[in-house]
Amino acid sequence: MSTLELHVDVGVPVGRAWETLHRVENYPRFLDGVRGARKEAGGRAHLEVEAGGRAREVEAEVTDRGEHLMEWLTRGGPELMGSFSVLPIDQNHTRIQARLEYDPDTVRVTFGGPKGFAQTNAIERLVRGDLEHFKEYVERG
Repeated sequence: MSTLELHVDVGVPVGRAWETLHRVENYPRFLDGVRGARKEAGGRAHLEVEAGGRAREVEAEVTDRGEHLMEWLTRGGPELMGSFSVLPIDQNHTRIQARLEYDPDTVRVTFGGPKGFAQTNAIERLVRGDLEHFKEYVERG
């Protein structure tokens, strides 16, 4: 498994950032490749994802782990695990810490794309872009 950790600072209070991350139906607005998303019973989410020219249906289990820590695990697609930590910087600023754990070979087989170092760079660019899109989205809202 490979692990990627990135963060972005946003100009909103911690509560607003936390609430926005929990609105699964808005994921297509800031997660590249997510074409549809809906919350389901039991802390699950259904995502319609397009990556590498392929459409996939992915189920994710989402669990709150204490104050402002959300963990997730995908099912029915490539097995990905990760978390979002929402950390207050001050009253009006928040740090979103993203952690992603993935098997590079599984991701490449499922979605296509480069292998090795090039794949790591591509995944990092994707996650960094998603964090920047989240920042724009939550600060506009």
